Amino acid sequence: MNDLLSPLLTPEGRALLDEVRGTAPADELAVATRLRRRHPADLVSAALAQARLRQRAAAKFGEADAERMFFTPNGVEQSTRASVASYRAECFRASGIRSVADLCCGIGGDAIALARAGIRVLAVDRDPVTAATARANAEALGLADLIEVREADVTEVDTAGHDAVFVDPGRRGGRGRVFDPEAYSPPLSWAVEAARGAPRAALKIAPGIPHEAIPADAEAEWVSDGGDVKEAVLWFGAGVTPGARRATLLPTGAAVRASPDTMLPDPEVRPVGRYLYEPDGAVIRAHLVAEVAEELDGGLVDPTIAYITADGLHATAYATPYEITDVLPFNVKKLRALLREREVGNLTVKKRGSAVEPEELRRKVKPQGPNAATVFLTRVAGAPTMLVGAPARPAAGAGPS
Repeated sequence: MNDLLSPLLTPEGRALLDEVRGTAPADELAVATRLRRRHPADLVSAALAQARLRQRAAAKFGEADAERMFFTPNGVEQSTRASVASYRAECFRASGIRSVADLCCGIGGDAIALARAGIRVLAVDRDPVTAATARANAEALGLADLIEVREADVTEVDTAGHDAVFVDPGRRGGRGRVFDPEAYSPPLSWAVEAARGAPRAALKIAPGIPHEAIPADAEAEWVSDGGDVKEAVLWFGAGVTPGARRATLLPTGAAVRASPDTMLPDPEVRPVGRYLYEPDGAVIRAHLVAEVAEELDGGLVDPTIAYITADGLHATAYATPYEITDVLPFNVKKLRALLREREVGNLTVKKRGSAVEPEELRRKVKPQGPNAATVFLTRVAGAPTMLVGAPARPAAGAGPS
């Protein structure tokens, strides 16, 4: 891959990248045939492959940066979304951090965000291709003065001269995602000790990590962006409350947090009220549904389901409200008749605690008509239930924020 990257960094390679920018997949063969009359075939193939990667990366990095950066297939897949990296970099900056050792830096996504926050970065990765790509990205974005890229084994790097450490262990193996934290590369246990040895540290982990695997001296944060849970982070060192949990929702930055001495017990189970609230995934992962339920003066529809029910409509950053019109035992025929009567053609199906797949239900009820509805397939007090409703919009200034 280095042999593919290096030619792209030459004037001929950069000019070729500009020429193939935005090439549609259907046009690649024709473009390649034309360009190979003037350029080496390997260089044309590398440029077209990089153009494809840049198109994929635009969703994470924004089109302006993606068109200047260099990527590997794994780098696009595993790198931190720019909005999340920028949020974390601001957390470091706001706490007075001026230098960070970025261990397992990948193609440099977090290093770029840290540098843009004015923080000096030592970016380390043992893979020569990945390190070369990170270096190329620092130069392409004009950040080379703030980012030193080092090709090395992170377990052998001395981080003592830095204000903070950020560790992003590899969580993919030859067979795909790795779910055992000790199978991370490097293992979670090593990463935790590296974080503990720094004045302040952040350790990126998979959002689905079992809570019992979280070290007692860490503060755990789950981050969502646009409603999708992107990652979890363990914070160590100065300013951290051991055992605390936090859910942060981007792009607003709204956060709900609880420390061990303020965490609430599970909410009570109530009959389904007028409104159903679907908590953000970060809130659910952080086990902070009780805190949101208290804000909404609500309870759960079932002790094992993270749906909050309440009689009042409140503005909240942490959950999406729906007005419920019907509560039905699970019965496809009854649902089909109800939707037909109301001329529902635009049907959204959500599920939690149900084995029925949304697309399967849609095929069976065959929605038709000009109206819209949302159906929740769930359990209510242990019984399979269908809740029918529609998104609700609180009036400006209503309820807590």
